[in-house]
Amino acid sequence: MHVSVLLREAIAALAIKPKGIYVDATFGRGGHSRLILSQLGEQGRLIALDRDPEAITAGEAIDDKRFCIRHSGFSGMKLILQGLGVAKVDGVLLDLGVSSPQLEEASRGFSFRTAGALDMRMDTSSGQTAAAWLATVTEEQLAEVIKTYGEERFAKRIARAIVKARTQQLIVTTTQLAEIVAATVYSQQRQREDTKHPATRTFQAIRIYLNRELEELSLVLPQSVDMLNPGGRLVVISFHSLEDRIVKQFMRSAASTDEFPRGLPLRERELQQLSKQTLRVIGKAKRPDASEVANNVRARSAVMRVAERLHLNG
Repeated sequence: MHVSVLLREAIAALAIKPKGIYVDATFGRGGHSRLILSQLGEQGRLIALDRDPEAITAGEAIDDKRFCIRHSGFSGMKLILQGLGVAKVDGVLLDLGVSSPQLEEASRGFSFRTAGALDMRMDTSSGQTAAAWLATVTEEQLAEVIKTYGEERFAKRIARAIVKARTQQLIVTTTQLAEIVAATVYSQQRQREDTKHPATRTFQAIRIYLNRELEELSLVLPQSVDMLNPGGRLVVISFHSLEDRIVKQFMRSAASTDEFPRGLPLRERELQQLSKQTLRVIGKAKRPDASEVANNVRARSAVMRVAERLHLNG
């Protein structure tokens, strides 16, 4: 059962208008969507997206005329909305990362804790599986992926071990890959330095790379701003430092008036009109409290950031 992280905080941050139009760009199993619907009036509307076919099936079970769901990644959001005749929305929610059902279903291959096929695709209807990619990727590219997306300091050593192991036997299961990584980097020193399983960063890196997660995020952020009505909110929950860095830098840049020298005899409103500023950052980054983390350990790395579309400058 998937438990939505920062559920009430995220919906509160959207500042739901009963007649508003909202986008839940990662439906998952619908926790955020259902709470949004509970706060919408009869004229409100919610469009959900997800690239996981199983999430689409779950979403299609919601019988509500105010709701629709479409099979799409983040980068397709603007085209989906335009196809539905939606020019502007009042809020966009991006809940990044992997859902509990995806992690817990062995056949999806996201987790090294259970034996399963090494798939790792968010969208199981298209794309290359992790097993197929690992069968052909060069040692140099594999090391770069593990280092860049997993921030793994043993990336070269792990890549070398994987390439060597595949010459003896194809790597097609999660446990095979996890055992190769663990045997390569596990030591008493590593155990003291990091309580995570030695394969955590490698699995994360391959998943992020294969699903183009950072690229999808970088594409949807400007789309979200373009689609927001003045006063509309962008709410992003991330679970990885690389994701959060992209969100933080994007919001800061969109909220910046730094192109003008300090001390100009201009009011804030005039600065906004003259600058390219499109967002106003709302509050500080928010993390789950201790009780939420205690009830859902997967919430421990979550960070939520919120920004509001300015009324000025289009």
